[in-house]
Amino acid sequence: MIQPGTGSQESAKVPVFARIGIIGLGLVGGSIALAARQIWPSSLVIGVDNKEVLEKAMVLHAIDVAADDLTVISEADLIILAAPVCQNLVLISELSDYVSSPTVVTDVGSTKRAIGEAARCLPEHLTFVGGHPLGGAARQGIEHARPDLFVKRPWIFTPSSEGFGETLERLHQFVEAFEANPVSMTAEEHDVLLANLSHLPQLTISVMLHVIGGSVGREGLALSGRGLADTTRLASSPASVWNDICNTNSDFIGGALDELIAALSDIRMNLKSTETIDKVFASANKWRELLPPRGKRQSGAPSVER
Repeated sequence: MIQPGTGSQESAKVPVFARIGIIGLGLVGGSIALAARQIWPSSLVIGVDNKEVLEKAMVLHAIDVAADDLTVISEADLIILAAPVCQNLVLISELSDYVSSPTVVTDVGSTKRAIGEAARCLPEHLTFVGGHPLGGAARQGIEHARPDLFVKRPWIFTPSSEGFGETLERLHQFVEAFEANPVSMTAEEHDVLLANLSHLPQLTISVMLHVIGGSVGREGLALSGRGLADTTRLASSPASVWNDICNTNSDFIGGALDELIAALSDIRMNLKSTETIDKVFASANKWRELLPPRGKRQSGAPSVER
């Protein structure tokens, strides 16, 4: 175990959760840790990851206690699963081996049905509510974490029943302290929504740049304008994250892809049709106007919703 950090213990605010355990200190987990320590200096932030990541977290003063095994989370009254989606499915089945007192458990994964189903195995003293902050950056890792990552961004919760009122209220208070906007919906509603808002754009842009790069090569890309760079910023995302997302939301992603393929096929068959092109562009322009304005960010890449 790495020695605890030296964060201030004098707090102007009473923490919503006094002992916060975060399993997975990447971009999102690391940003939660930084925000929690900034807002509630008196809280105890416990980090679990591999030793290399933990050392970076300690240097950043993101956590107070660090360990590379789950034993340390027995102290937490909130556990946040912030590992990759499929790893979280394994971790949730192991929690009861380490935690015996009443504890709230949530996650930050981009799909919610699979983790909700896995949470059914939890004993009564572990209360799970699925969560997903809709904020991120093109680059992963704790070195890109920052405490303002969730400011003015939605944070979705997916309670499995109406019996989680008190727990859900505490989780809402927790993320509201980060200036995030909590929203509640079912796990299925979440997975349909994210298949269209996040998963389809990611796959489309990655495939698009794969095709463009293969067609024009390095020399051709050197002649590209800012528009291509802006349009394809999501292509920097790592496949390691997206394999799990595709695996656990394949049905809804597949449906979204089918609709896109049908629309592209229509364009392909009607490239000389002014009416078809006008219709698609008019529709896109209309929906584009309804997108919320991007909030001001202090640093880092533009938001990527996962």
